[in-house]
Amino acid sequence: MITREDMLGLFADMKKNAPWDMNKPLLWGYFFADQDKAKLEAASKLLEAQGYHQVGIYDSKPEADTPALWWLHVEKVELHTVDTLHARNQEFYRFAEAQQLEAYDGMDVGPA
Repeated sequence: MITREDMLGLFADMKKNAPWDMNKPLLWGYFFADQDKAKLEAASKLLEAQGYHQVGIYDSKPEADTPALWWLHVEKVELHTVDTLHARNQEFYRFAEAQQLEAYDGMDVGPA
């Protein structure tokens, strides 16, 4: 689980190393995983209704003894602080649980 302390580290690293202005909206990507692609497709529709854009649903390459895992990637341009991003992560953990997804797997960020 991503903690608030993880968010503090992320924001400190971005402030030091990122070439973008953190006081402006950024493009935030969020990732969900499940072995059932249909569950991710249904979750994507719910997220799109909340203003997220589906980037895609991708499959991992299965290893010999494990099935493939599907990944849903959604994005939204948002302005976040440590606390708002921490709250969003908690919201997505609850969303993944409510949709019976295997995982909310975190986020990435880039310029809008």
